[in-house]
Amino acid sequence: MEPKDFIQPAALLFLIALFTPILGRYLFGVFEGNLKMPKIISDFERKLFRFCGINPGIGMNWRKYLFSLLVFNFAGIVFLYVIQLVQGWLPLNPRGFGAVNHDLAFNTAVSFVTNTNWQAYAGETTLSYAVQMAGLTVQNFLSAATGIAVILALARGITSRLSDNLGNFWTDIIRAVLYVLLPGSVIISLLLLSQGVIQNLNPYLNVTTLQGMPQTIPMGPAASQIAIKMLGTNGGGFFNTNSAHPFENPTPLSNFIEMFCILIIPAALTYTYGLKVGSRKEGWVIFGVMMFLLVAGFSVSLYSELSFNPALNSTVLLEGKEMRFGIVNSVLFSTITTGVSCGAVNAMHSSLSPLAGMVAMINIMLGEIIFGGVGSGMYGMLIFVIITVFIAGLMVGRTPEYLGKKIEALEIKMAVIAILIQSAAILILTAAASVLNPGLSSVANPGPHGFSEILYAFSSAAGNNGSAFAGLNANTPFYNILTGLAMLVGRYGVIIPVMVIAGSLVGKNISPSGAGTFMTNNFIFAVLLTGVILIVGALTFFPALCLGPIAEHILMKQGILF
Repeated sequence: MEPKDFIQPAALLFLIALFTPILGRYLFGVFEGNLKMPKIISDFERKLFRFCGINPGIGMNWRKYLFSLLVFNFAGIVFLYVIQLVQGWLPLNPRGFGAVNHDLAFNTAVSFVTNTNWQAYAGETTLSYAVQMAGLTVQNFLSAATGIAVILALARGITSRLSDNLGNFWTDIIRAVLYVLLPGSVIISLLLLSQGVIQNLNPYLNVTTLQGMPQTIPMGPAASQIAIKMLGTNGGGFFNTNSAHPFENPTPLSNFIEMFCILIIPAALTYTYGLKVGSRKEGWVIFGVMMFLLVAGFSVSLYSELSFNPALNSTVLLEGKEMRFGIVNSVLFSTITTGVSCGAVNAMHSSLSPLAGMVAMINIMLGEIIFGGVGSGMYGMLIFVIITVFIAGLMVGRTPEYLGKKIEALEIKMAVIAILIQSAAILILTAAASVLNPGLSSVANPGPHGFSEILYAFSSAAGNNGSAFAGLNANTPFYNILTGLAMLVGRYGVIIPVMVIAGSLVGKNISPSGAGTFMTNNFIFAVLLTGVILIVGALTFFPALCLGPIAEHILMKQGILF
């Protein structure tokens, strides 16, 4: 490893820190409605509201907001499920793909609506252009917009006083798509096109290789889907090998752009949140904790990948890495995509060293709050903030407060449910798959690595990440149904408690800060929050990790591989 290998990671993190306040201010202006837009755009927005029957001035309480969200998402699941079943009759199907199996169609529909984008199929051999565009790409926009809507509702709950107004769900969704995701995706699509990412509706190409063998080269509208899959932290690949495919990620610059896109909106939302609550320091503290955890995970993963491996008698683990970009970029990509709830991959996570694979799992198991998904990372982090101020309040003997709002029994109960429900889904379903024949029959590797494959699969599903450890045949009725259920629990089992918290906080008054107020915008709170995240989040899974990557690491040091 050479010093130049650190240039790209350092440049990436520098640019994220640089653009966070720039985009954060823009997002704040968009959702506060005080950003002056060109007349053509504002007129289009008004006409769109009128066409949809939306009055943006009418707010919703938490029940109406949540009901609208759930109905909207349920309709998306039904629509995506149906078009997979009828894709044989739809246009833009040059390969003549027929109906998708019911269990796979259910899994895929749930996956893309919940912003998970777990794929138990190969896109180029399963789905038509019509389904990819009208189904998957559309949900990439809408699932990301849903996450933004939830954090907006929670932020309003924290900052409003003696009210029940959390904003208008439909207004938030439309503005998230119209002013953030859509223009951003157009820009990123053009950048990716300039690097060689394909965008066409051509039939697949049948060619003869230099060895004289026939080969089919897939085509399709990839650039538009890749742009929103990264910007919306979705992660579903247009092609089976995802961002390791040269048509999705052709150059080092495209690789850098994709990593930047994964991080930028979740990072910017920390600054937006700081502006919303009236204290930029609040946003920077959360940003700092997220950045520290990201850098720490990347450092551990890189150290593990470059350490001497006695089983292979090597210090460089090349198998499964993206050789076009190098080991450092493969490890950086794996750390970012699992911390940011994206799930896009440019290397095989199953081929990571045991400790690097463990870092990827822990990133997901923490609830993907290391910047996390668009919106979901922020509201997931605020759950840990609430737990932290509660613990701090117990230590000093005061009623816990956060930004002047008293944190009482209901908020704590909901925060604990939001944390535990994901953990329970991961551990219970992993345990079931580890002892039942339908679960074990899909495992390709024996021993602790095989257990890690199962643990990673359910962590990725319940954590709404979507990446895979590989080596596990997940396209079976058993895994399609169980991972689909895990995605639903992981998404809405957190959103519902968050909305209850927002509804509870919005009706409370804001108490003025005093000498005994526990400040949440300083270094001490950042350290305490980091400790709570690691203790409450990571230690929940320590026994399971001991059975998987930790055991594999110990055995690897003895020269045993799986």
